[in-house]
Amino acid sequence: MPAPERSTRDAYGQALIDLAAADPSVVAVDGDVGSATRAARFAALHPDRVFNVGMAEQDMILTAAGLALGGKNVYVSSYASFLVGRGYEQIRSAVAIPGLPVKIVGSHCGVTVGEDGASHQMLEDLALMRVFPDMTVLVPADYTSALALLKNAAPSRGPVYVRLGRAPVPDVYADGDEGFLPGGGRVLREGTEVTVCCCGIMVSEALRAAEVLARQNISAEVIDCYSVSPLPAQSILDSVHRTGCCVTAEEHFARGGLGEGVAALVSGAYPVPVKQVAVFDKFGQSGSPAELQEYYGLTASQIVSAAVQAWTMRRR
Repeated sequence: MPAPERSTRDAYGQALIDLAAADPSVVAVDGDVGSATRAARFAALHPDRVFNVGMAEQDMILTAAGLALGGKNVYVSSYASFLVGRGYEQIRSAVAIPGLPVKIVGSHCGVTVGEDGASHQMLEDLALMRVFPDMTVLVPADYTSALALLKNAAPSRGPVYVRLGRAPVPDVYADGDEGFLPGGGRVLREGTEVTVCCCGIMVSEALRAAEVLARQNISAEVIDCYSVSPLPAQSILDSVHRTGCCVTAEEHFARGGLGEGVAALVSGAYPVPVKQVAVFDKFGQSGSPAELQEYYGLTASQIVSAAVQAWTMRRR
């Protein structure tokens, strides 16, 4: 039988446990949601290294900033809709402006939170975080890449935002793969006729779309842009030079996320048509993850459609 799918949030507790074994300065700040974010697994082993301040996201960020100033290697996690939404002014003033090395982990992102509905389905966090100077923004595609990115963020000398999801996702990478770094990306499939830049849950959808496109005699190159800020700029530009067009795919509002970042990059260096697959002008709603992906067009079939459109417009 195939291995059960794991969510990206499942990697969080394990990453803390692994980091703490080698670094006594690693601590976590929690908002009374450790069982949901998986911080509870770390707390069970290291209760003296977890600071649970309750459901007070502004206090969480300020506590994390203070711990970082005191020399601790700090991870702070909660539901992204509240941690980023409610704590944004504190993130800006106490973390981003002084450039503190706080790792902000937003869990339960996107419509695949499911039945909890719009209040919990954070679709604007990438836009809010990538606008900050020197804020690293990371969006892993599966458990393995999430584990590696969370651990590899530890030595960062500036703030980092890691976006995690609630729903189980297919494995994209083999267990033990640790080659994921801020500013990086991974070409998962080489192609010559359309570039597909994707992140998070849309990586596995993009790989499925590439198979369909191949049967239509369109060769798609798939790049996992797990680093949304800074982008893997050279990989993207090298690819669009070959293909002449691009599709972006993300579980996020079309405004402000990966799509606009890629469009800005290529328009300034090598202008090509860019088509977005994202959530357009709608908040989330209650439903199963699969139903909501279909409703909002976050599917392989939508990537295929966008790729065909981009291919007909490509720079030759």
